[in-house]
Formats: sequence, C-alpha cells, structure tokens
Amino acid sequence: MRLSSILLAATALTGCTVGPDYHRPTVALTPHFLSADAIDTRGVDADWWRGFDDPILVGLVDKAIVGNTDLAQALARIEQSRAAARGAGAALLPSIDGTGSAGTASQSRETPVGKVTQILGLPRGYDEYAVGAEASWEIDLFGGLRRGREAARADLAASRADAGAVTIAVAAETADAYLALRALQARLVVAEDQERTEQALVDLVRQRFDQGLSAERELNRATAELESVRAAKAPLRAAIAAELNRLDVLVGEQPGSNRALLGDVHPIPVAPQPAGSAAPADLLRRRPDVVAAERRLAASNARIGVAVADYYPHISLSGLVGVASLGASNLFTGGAVQASGTAGLRWRLFDFGRVDAGVASARGREAEALAAWRGSVLRAAEDVETALSRLAEARTERDRRTRQLAALTTARDQTELAYRGGVAALIDVLDADRERLAAADRLASVRADEARAAVAAYRALGGGWQPETTGRLASADPRSK
Repeated sequence: MRLSSILLAATALTGCTVGPDYHRPTVALTPHFLSADAIDTRGVDADWWRGFDDPILVGLVDKAIVGNTDLAQALARIEQSRAAARGAGAALLPSIDGTGSAGTASQSRETPVGKVTQILGLPRGYDEYAVGAEASWEIDLFGGLRRGREAARADLAASRADAGAVTIAVAAETADAYLALRALQARLVVAEDQERTEQALVDLVRQRFDQGLSAERELNRATAELESVRAAKAPLRAAIAAELNRLDVLVGEQPGSNRALLGDVHPIPVAPQPAGSAAPADLLRRRPDVVAAERRLAASNARIGVAVADYYPHISLSGLVGVASLGASNLFTGGAVQASGTAGLRWRLFDFGRVDAGVASARGREAEALAAWRGSVLRAAEDVETALSRLAEARTERDRRTRQLAALTTARDQTELAYRGGVAALIDVLDADRERLAAADRLASVRADEARAAVAAYRALGGGWQPETTGRLASADPRSK
C-alpha cells in the first residue's frame, strides 16, 4: 500500500515540466520575391526534372535518387535518430530485468564467522539458488526526461529534413552535371565545325599559294589558326570525361558505366519555367534545410529543460520479487519468496556551479541554433533571388547571342568572298573566324547556363520536397510505389 501511494503521488507530480516551452520563431520577409514573375505559381512538381523533356536526364535523376551514396548515408542517419527517439521515450518507462543465480560457498573455519559456525554445529558449506525479477523506474518528476524525448523527436524530424535536402541536392547535382555535359559536347561540336571551316580556309590559301596569288606567310598563318582550333578541343574532351565520371558517381556507379548512354551528342534541353510559391515565407516549410534548422532549434530549446531539471530532485523507485533458497528442492515453496521495494532520492545540492554551467551552455546552443535558422532563411531567399535573376539574364543573353551569331556567320561568309576576290586580306577572314567561334561557343554555354539556372531555381524553391516524406521525393523513388 505504501508503494502504491508513492507511485500515485509521483504520477500526479509528473505534469510539471521545467525549462522554456518552444515557440516557433518568426522572421520578417517581403510578401513576394523580387523576380516573382519568373515563377509558375500553379504548383510544385516533385519530379521537376521531367519538365526538361529529356528521357536520358529523367532516367539519370531517377537512378541517382535510388543509388546515390550520400543519400544512403542520410537515410542511415534517419534510422540512428529514430532509434535515439525510441530510447528517449523508453527512458520514461520502468525497466524490468529477470534475474537468476546459483552459487556454492565453503566457509573457512579459521575466521571468526567460521569458528562461530563450527561451535553452533552449522554446515561449513552451502548452495544458494535465487530466481526473480527486478524493476526500476526514474520518475520524471520535473520533466527532464520528457524534455529529452522532445529533443530526440525534434532531432529525428531534422534528420528527415536533412535527407530531403540531400535528395534535392542529388537530383539538382545530377541534372546540373548532365546539362554541363551537354554544353561541353555542344562546344566540342562548335570546335569541330570551326575546324572544318579552318581546314577549308587552309586548302583555299594553299591553292592560292600554289597559283602564286598568296604569300607563304598567309599559308603559315592559316595553318597556325587551324592548329589552334584543334588544340582547343583537348580541354573540352577532358572536361567531358570529367562530367561523365561525375554523373556515374552521382548515380552510385563506377566511372565509365554510362559512357554508351551519354557518349552521343544530344541538344541542350530547353529550360522550363520554375514552379513554386512566390512568397518567401513559404520557404520556411518547403525548404528542407530551413526545416532542419528549425527542428534543431526546437531540440536545443528542449535541452535547456534537460539541463534545468538537474536543479531539482531525482526520484527513483526499485523493487524485487523472487524466490531464494539454500536448496533447489525448496526454491519454489512459500517460505522461499522474497520481495523488497526502495524509493531513492538524488539531489545535487553543492556542485560548485556545474548545473549553472550546463544551463548556460544549453542556452548558448539554443542562441546558436536560432542564429543558424535565421541564416538559413536568409540564404534560402538569396538562393531564389539569385537563381531567378540568372535565369532571366541568361534568357536575355541567349536571344542576343543568337542574333550575334547569325550576323557574324553572314559577315564571315562575306569576308571569305571578299578574300577570294582579292578585296580583303587573310587576316580579315581569320578575325571573322575567331569572332564567329567565340560567339558560337558562348551561345552553347549560355543555353546550358539558362537550363542550369532553372535547376538552381527549382532547388532554391524547395525542389518539390514535402515534409511528410522521409527524405526521398516520393514520386521519384520506385521502391515507394
């Protein structure tokens, strides 16, 4: 009855929870992004990469989301956090252990106890057997354990959001690598086309030299320009190989695995209009890195309560029920039954400021987490604005570079005709070739920059992540179907 009274009283007192209650912080943000007009606000597609209308890109991103090793690590960290949360919850409940022992002893006759035993005619040796169950329970009187469970659950939510951030990063990095590859391949095609043009010019100059119409220096100059174009192809091929290797690793495969799939030249995909919310405040729930930072702030807040709980007494209950006997034959008789119950109190009265230091440290970590959360919000808004600005400017540059290339191509053809007619010098043709090559090369890069800016915008807007998913973008993971 006394033990029951203690249990009831302890249960009634466990409603008290020390430490500050968590309140989600706020941050002042503008109603709309500066470049909100560039966003399709009709919704967010989780598998946004399909909007590029490139089956190879879609297959690579889907494969990366399943096989990427960074994402596998993030999912493993979720399991670690889930186990920690279960452990923190279990700390609130009693623990029960089964016990059993069997032992034998022989008393020395040369000790005081042995001599008394000999005088009384008691046996020198004996066997002892015991079986029972022990229970222990630390009563969470002031809520320290509950704050620990609260912190563990917030850490679990942060791990899930981290996995979502890794998923978006993997999808975006794969798409970016693919677009960079297509840009390099397009630039190599431009260089090869320019090589053919320069070869034709060398043939023309050699013909004129053989006819005595051009000097040898003109032939040497044209030949040098041809070799310059050929030399420029080498770093492009090296960069292409690097992007191919990068893509293989991103999808979780050995470098060289996708050469057959990616070796052929394909056009650079056209960039779609990024979809998402035009309100910066929506980043607080759509950006997994921001959500993870906020959950870590909640965990830090809860750990203040864990530290504050050390100011107060810790009460624990323990009990034992079982049987013990000097002989196995009497082990399960009524006389062998034994039971005990204990209530313990532990209170740190003099610790020379250790609890104060722990609480101050916990508050400092919360302040750090708050600053980290605010920084993540500002960086998220910065990412969106920068990506949208780059996308808009890339579109403008692409239009102008297209017109520039058309004009330079016409000018180059006109210059060659003039050279054939003896009106223009060879240097004019070479200058026209260089200008046309530079413009064509830049146009290929700008087309890729435009598509890559769209990828960056999707990533900045949250990449289709949903808080209820466990890291992966659900629609992109074949195992989730």
